Amino acid sequence: MNREPTHLNQKVWRILDQRGHESALDAIDSFAMDDTLCASVGGKLSPPTARLWVHRDTVVLGIQDTRLPFIAEGLNYLEAKGYRVIVRNSGGLAVVLDEGVLNISLVMPVDRPFADIDDGFEAMRQLVEELLHPYVRHIAVGEVEGSYCPGRYDLSIRGVKFAGISQRRTKGGMAVQVFLLVSGSGRRRAEVLKQFYQLAGAAQEPRGKLFPSINPETMASLTELLSIGMNTDMLKQRLVEVLQNRSSRIITTSRFPFEEERFQLNRRRMVERNEKSLYKFDKIKREMPL
Repeated sequence: MNREPTHLNQKVWRILDQRGHESALDAIDSFAMDDTLCASVGGKLSPPTARLWVHRDTVVLGIQDTRLPFIAEGLNYLEAKGYRVIVRNSGGLAVVLDEGVLNISLVMPVDRPFADIDDGFEAMRQLVEELLHPYVRHIAVGEVEGSYCPGRYDLSIRGVKFAGISQRRTKGGMAVQVFLLVSGSGRRRAEVLKQFYQLAGAAQEPRGKLFPSINPETMASLTELLSIGMNTDMLKQRLVEVLQNRSSRIITTSRFPFEEERFQLNRRRMVERNEKSLYKFDKIKREMPL
């Protein structure tokens, strides 16, 4: 776990801050954006990019979640709680996004699409460790039993998870994504997903071990764990500092014009993916943006 990930050491880093008003947009846009950046970075049309994004009251499901036996009941519960539901195109299971959750995507070039998968996870682990270095000295890496969206690259402090990492690769590029519980109640978010899995029938699923048995005590935000007023602005500033130390140049820009057409194509693909997974449930269909 201590080897230095070369993917963080880029000549130029582009920082794309899509927080703020972007939080009112649909999370479908964010996953389509990462695929767009994978293409432009992988095609050497854009430098490696760190993108920050926040969304309001959204539950992002993994493909496996949509196969739960009573998924409609689970979705109705989430809708009643005021959550928007989408299915993502990267790995993992259900997560809760809200304005206290900061997502960071590192989009970097790769020579071989599916080689050295762990290098992408290691790059993000190292980034988070450096972001939080002023506040905490030890972050554990490894699956936290009882957490939601568990994985071997869970990040925790004193046994309590505050972040999880996923990864998506396309030809020439990879997008490594982390969700960071910055503020608010980690327990409350976990309780929402615990109830979702109960109603959706995870215990009745023959492959039930695929789904977590959630213990809300295993999840907390950085504000709760570190007893300081953490916010996304603080972490954005730390991100700039860390990447400045890792590169010779930082650029900040909005989307490049040539990325817009590809973004619209990727967005349509995301909508089609969600059509296949969720549109069969009428209430979800009426709310899905086209």
